[in-house]
Amino acid sequence: MPKKRSIFEEVGAAPKQTAAPGGIDRVGQGARGAIRAWLMVLFALVVVMIAVGGLTRLTDSGLSITEWRPVTGALPPMSEAAWAAEFDKYREIPQYQLMNKGMSLSEFKFIYYWEWGHRQLGRVIGLVWAVGFVGFLATRKIPTGWTGRLVFIGALGGLQGAIGWWMVASGLEEGMLSVASYRLATHLGLAFVIFGFIAWYVYTLGRKQADLLLARRSGDAGLIRFGTVLVAAAFVQIILGALVAGIDAGRAYPDWPLMAGGFLPPDPFALTPLWRNFFEDDGLVQFMHRMAGYGLFLLGIIVWLRARKSANRHTRLAFHVVMAMMLVQMLLGIVTVMYSAPWEIAILHQFGAVILWALILRGRFLARYPMPQSVRG
Repeated sequence: MPKKRSIFEEVGAAPKQTAAPGGIDRVGQGARGAIRAWLMVLFALVVVMIAVGGLTRLTDSGLSITEWRPVTGALPPMSEAAWAAEFDKYREIPQYQLMNKGMSLSEFKFIYYWEWGHRQLGRVIGLVWAVGFVGFLATRKIPTGWTGRLVFIGALGGLQGAIGWWMVASGLEEGMLSVASYRLATHLGLAFVIFGFIAWYVYTLGRKQADLLLARRSGDAGLIRFGTVLVAAAFVQIILGALVAGIDAGRAYPDWPLMAGGFLPPDPFALTPLWRNFFEDDGLVQFMHRMAGYGLFLLGIIVWLRARKSANRHTRLAFHVVMAMMLVQMLLGIVTVMYSAPWEIAILHQFGAVILWALILRGRFLARYPMPQSVRG
């Protein structure tokens, strides 16, 4: 029998449609949790990669492999003849002839395995990305709008491998004892860019899409701008730190707060042409790193004071942690200089930069997407 109509219902009126609760979180969201876990694995691998890269630099191991073999170089030499052949190639480059002449085969194997491990870890990261991306793409589990972002991460990883060889090639040229400092800075800078994007994606996928859309309406525009400036300043400081590492400038002036008894290092512009001093003079490069560190710390205090005015307690706490880590990192930098950058302290200082970078990005993320809290909170 046809359903009876209410006397108050207009003839021809369409039935009412009700939205299913949580619909925005079901449509096109894919496997956000699984992809986030995969990105967290990549996140951890990139952190280890940065640390291993730093140790490779500190042990002067980066030039021990003189060829670029992405596939066939996955295996180390497997016989004494193969080791002898690799050692012969190393003995042809300036680093051996001018710095390591007389090195034994066992000593060569030590630095070889550091560089091989660094490259091998890069291959592992590429494999983890490729397997994960292809798997999620084949099963159609990638959320709407995320395919391009995940491809972007893979493309940056491929570019990083090419820049790595571009960096190593500079150290094989006539008269070079190590890689060019500006190429090292490019290589490390891109590593932090990759790390930063992965961190941001991990933060984003940790919240439901509906929550992010709602949270964005409550974002603190002023604090977002402050956070952006702090991110940029921290990145500049990271690049300057790479220049310091590239020419071992951290071992040049083991006094603080002065440098060789003065505010400026002696003869900071002795090299010609003038621009070379900003990349190759150990005193001027360390001076720039110190001054940028002071500037970053002052900026951090300004941003922290601004963040204290945030109405969201999670955002305030995030910037409290940033300020605490910034203090720790500054103290690590001072100790590194005063002890002439021993590898144990130098690698802690570099690892501190990784932690600080992630925390600054998290603070900016929470300024843009505040966590929900009660009215009382």
